[in-house]
Amino acid sequence: MKRLYASLFSATALTLSAPAFANDSVLKAEQNPAEWVIQAGNYANTRYSKLDQINENNVKKLAPAWTFSTGVLRGHEGSPIVVGDVMYVHTPFPNIVYALDLNNDGKILWKYEPKQDPNVIPVMCCDTVNRGLAYADGMVFLHQADTTVVALDGKTGAVVWKTVNGDPKKGETNTATVLPVKDKLLVGISGGEFGVHCHVTAYDLHTGKLIWRAYSEGPDDQILFDPEKTTSLGKPVGADSSLKTWKGDQWKTGGGCTWGWYSYDPKLNLVYYGSGNPSTWNPKQRPGDNKWSMTVFARNPDTGEAKWVYQMTPHDQWDYDGINEMPLVDQKIDGKMRKLLVHFDRNGFGYTLDRTDGELLVAQKYDPAVNWASKVDMDKNSPTYGRPLVVAKYSTEDNGEDVNSKGICPAALGSKDEQPSAFSPKTGLFYVPTNHVCMDYEPFRVSYTPGQPYVGATLSMYPPAGDANMGNFIAWDATKGKIVWSDPEQFSVWSGALATAGNVVFYGTLEGYLKAVDAKTGKLLWKFKTPSGIIGNVMTYEHKGKQYVAILSGVGGWAGIGLAAGLTDPHAGLGAVGGYAALSNYTSLGGSLTVFALPE
Repeated sequence: MKRLYASLFSATALTLSAPAFANDSVLKAEQNPAEWVIQAGNYANTRYSKLDQINENNVKKLAPAWTFSTGVLRGHEGSPIVVGDVMYVHTPFPNIVYALDLNNDGKILWKYEPKQDPNVIPVMCCDTVNRGLAYADGMVFLHQADTTVVALDGKTGAVVWKTVNGDPKKGETNTATVLPVKDKLLVGISGGEFGVHCHVTAYDLHTGKLIWRAYSEGPDDQILFDPEKTTSLGKPVGADSSLKTWKGDQWKTGGGCTWGWYSYDPKLNLVYYGSGNPSTWNPKQRPGDNKWSMTVFARNPDTGEAKWVYQMTPHDQWDYDGINEMPLVDQKIDGKMRKLLVHFDRNGFGYTLDRTDGELLVAQKYDPAVNWASKVDMDKNSPTYGRPLVVAKYSTEDNGEDVNSKGICPAALGSKDEQPSAFSPKTGLFYVPTNHVCMDYEPFRVSYTPGQPYVGATLSMYPPAGDANMGNFIAWDATKGKIVWSDPEQFSVWSGALATAGNVVFYGTLEGYLKAVDAKTGKLLWKFKTPSGIIGNVMTYEHKGKQYVAILSGVGGWAGIGLAAGLTDPHAGLGAVGGYAALSNYTSLGGSLTVFALPE
């Protein structure tokens, strides 16, 4: 094994000998609140802005400053980015990129419109969304639906380089953003519902050359684990840690896709992300823990080698993907300042870990309706330490194939899906858009065919018994694992949040409202109805001394797939169409950007 690792990492020797710095252009932009150059606003994924011109006292005066139609329907996830006097806006498939002049009412400076095969559309799970662009070293980076990764000249839109990250004919697609780290661009892949063998890949930032690729499952040399140095809950994972948890070669179609968010700690030189569901959704067909699906990874961006991992949902039976964002904050726990990673998992538990070594510090339900597990075992001396204690009634494994397990909370789309939270250092709280949804889940046997759906379950979704609301917007104390306040919403809150130094937190609703609430109390301070339902992420920037807030609206995503794709079968959209059928009474399709400011 030592010889294997000497061979595996020899190719990165030149990289390792170079200075270990984060990408300077991104770091510089992080310190300038006027700009917003990556989707989370910063490497720590806190989605916090130091701008305070708009505050809790004057936000009620906020009004539209200008708007822009994207010319595309379907779900608009992600947010614009702003670099200097230019705003870059993206769309769902076909993934058009616009450069807009902030000095001239959003005049189009250039437009990039890739030519993609429309056959990629039916291969994309849960709508044709894209979570946005990133900017570094004068280039705008886009990962297209067909997995083509493109670097564009920020001034002209000319293609600097492009490379192909996957094959849609095998079920590999993309919905995610990318992350520039140092001289590399980190890129994930989608396709867990098609039995894709998923990975994270590092490309050279300036040439597009593949530097390393780390799979979620498989042999140690493919998942880039050192059996003696890579740890889980403080212990070395040992040899073949993934292979031992799969039957035969099932890991080759094991899923574990990486379509979520990436964060980076420059001081620790570690990048963090999560992996998704194992394939298929029928747990009877894949015995074992199915490592390392449903896992938090901490990797060295120079080599891809994993420092530590933590699997949140071993042997997933409910499609609780672990891809949600990993905000990095420093807070006190038990009186001691810790370097924390906080993660609101689809499975309904809010996790707080030490990001240096993966020590599990907090694991509590962030929606009281969660019932599939009673708790996460926090006893370090227990044989089930760190594992959720599954309630047999809601185990689709125990209940068996062709049996409809009813009343499981949360539904497959989780207590929160990819819609990112925000953190305010002023309050010490996280602001979390959530789903308050349960499901019936019936697994069935399915065979694998490359490029064909490999799901093996039928679902239906609905609010918890006795409740009418399908969502909440909550404030969460990650040091204690407690909800501080909660604002109910009729539908799931499928928009990313934004926290600001003005003590205002913004989020959007599926009906199309952009809302501002008091960061301390959750009191509603202002709202505005945009042209379509909001599944985009709120961002803010400053131009010529004036603060602006911007949001993409355009209903869709998993929750809005019925509207986006014109589906009517209540079991379609993996169960979401029936659950969100009433949404059509409140909004309609449309892709638009709305920018707000205080009046002169």
